[in-house]
Amino acid sequence: MFNRRWLPILVAISTVTACSVLCAQKAAPVNNEQALHIDIPTKLDKANVVIDFGHLVFGGDMPFALGDIHLLASDFRDWNTKGQIIVVFHGDAAYLVLNDDSYNTNRRVTTGNPYKGFIAELMQQGVQIELCGATAKGNHWVNANLLPGVKVNVNAMVRLTQLEQDGYTMIYQ
Repeated sequence: MFNRRWLPILVAISTVTACSVLCAQKAAPVNNEQALHIDIPTKLDKANVVIDFGHLVFGGDMPFALGDIHLLASDFRDWNTKGQIIVVFHGDAAYLVLNDDSYNTNRRVTTGNPYKGFIAELMQQGVQIELCGATAKGNHWVNANLLPGVKVNVNAMVRLTQLEQDGYTMIYQ
């Protein structure tokens, strides 16, 4: 069996080995041949964008579109872009805007909504978050089921059509 007096020695050896391996793994030096060169620099001075978020695609445990939307909102902020970003949630992506209790009930979990922080951060960056009213009705959700600040529209199809007619650029997610 294992003798307890060897435990500190094994921990020390493991620590030294791990540190040696980590210290040996230096990042390759970046030179001009390895650096990414942007061939088409782009900056938006003015833009109104609506994101049609009706289908979930995951990168690991994170809905891929949330990263895209965060990147766009950060670009708007960094460039002082005049305009608005609106995200219309519907279909199988709609549950991302539910509060913890409703999320737990609908997803049959006890974790609460793991995406609520990302949604709140987007709203803090000025992104308007909307839920399709038809999706809400179909799931028997009311405003009390939603995260604070989420707005409800009549239905996604009508809202997306309206915004596109108003000159918004449509992005499908």
